[in-house]
Amino acid sequence: MSMRSSTVVIGATFFVALSCLVFTGCKKKQPVSVAPATASVAQVTRGDLSNTLTVAGEFQPYQEVDLHAKVSGYIRRINVDIGDRVKSGQVIATLEVPELNAQVAGSEAEVRHSKSEIARARSGVVLAEAGHAALHAAYTRLAAAAKVRPGLVAQQELDDYQAKDLDAEAKVNAAKAALAAAQEQLGVSNADHQRITALRGYSVVTAPFTGVITMRYADVGSLIQSGTTSNTQSMPVVKLAQSDLLRLRMPVPEEDVPYIKVGGDVEIKLQANGKHITGKIVRFTRELTTATRTMLVEVDVPNADLALSTGMTAEATIVLQKQTNVLTIPAGAVLKDNGQPYVLIVDAANKVQKIPVALGIQGPDRVEITKGLAEHQSVIISGQSNYQVGQIVQPKISTISMPTQGGDQ
Repeated sequence: MSMRSSTVVIGATFFVALSCLVFTGCKKKQPVSVAPATASVAQVTRGDLSNTLTVAGEFQPYQEVDLHAKVSGYIRRINVDIGDRVKSGQVIATLEVPELNAQVAGSEAEVRHSKSEIARARSGVVLAEAGHAALHAAYTRLAAAAKVRPGLVAQQELDDYQAKDLDAEAKVNAAKAALAAAQEQLGVSNADHQRITALRGYSVVTAPFTGVITMRYADVGSLIQSGTTSNTQSMPVVKLAQSDLLRLRMPVPEEDVPYIKVGGDVEIKLQANGKHITGKIVRFTRELTTATRTMLVEVDVPNADLALSTGMTAEATIVLQKQTNVLTIPAGAVLKDNGQPYVLIVDAANKVQKIPVALGIQGPDRVEITKGLAEHQSVIISGQSNYQVGQIVQPKISTISMPTQGGDQ
């Protein structure tokens, strides 16, 4: 290659490089485009919301009692055993009490004697009244004669007849008093007879209500002491429980007591078989247990087929508060600043705004908004610390958009 050719090549190269430098220097710098951050949002929607409490409950019989005999004696016959269903008034056991029969016979004789005394007293009253009538008539005649013809009847005789008349009248009063006493004694005899007869009836132990025999304490021949005597250790015959209606007893913590009311809804899940039943609060103690700071609440559960047994446990969900057709948002959208709740919303210009709100009842995943928001507004539900007020974002609707119907607290 010649010297001239080399010079031309170098010159061309320099020209091209110089042109590139000139072109680069003349070109303006273009800004770098940054896409807006994506924000996960949910809309403010209307729906039903409830605040609930889930606690463990235990089934207890509606009624349960140890049946005692009211008189002492030996069991002659017992008709039931554990697990037997009995009806109200059914005979459970019969006691052998021979001395009661003698007492009944004695009380009957006393009643007859009292009636005889009444008859005798009545006869005495009749006799006394007859004597008084005769003496009174005689005195009246003498007094009349003495009045018509003064001096005809001696005053001494007249005074004697008057005294006899008064004495006869007193005897009538005494006879009537004796009759009244005899009648009172008959009342006492009748009362004693009724008492002893009732005691003889108590030798038969009957069921006070329909239920199930859950325990049997005595057998034929067992000596049973009277259950009415406080200074003896009486043994019951059987234990009877009303199991066709059960009480589900549940402890409610102190902070939730203000929301408990009669008629409140309860959802019951049986631990034994997972079956769900519904009920309502029927009663509660209205006092807290000092040791646990809980209040006892009861739900009556029908159990006609005895499918449930006392002592079984259940998971009870109590509806503490319930609202319908209220504004709700996901619970994760609510933040707090010095105790004041607020949310971050994305406005119509896709800018982040901070809005103070007032809260109502709180469910497991949604809360009620009573002030601060309107329906269909978009609230940021996660990563709120990544956004600044006034920042432009790209909202992305979350699948958490529909209100729930309540849940566990």
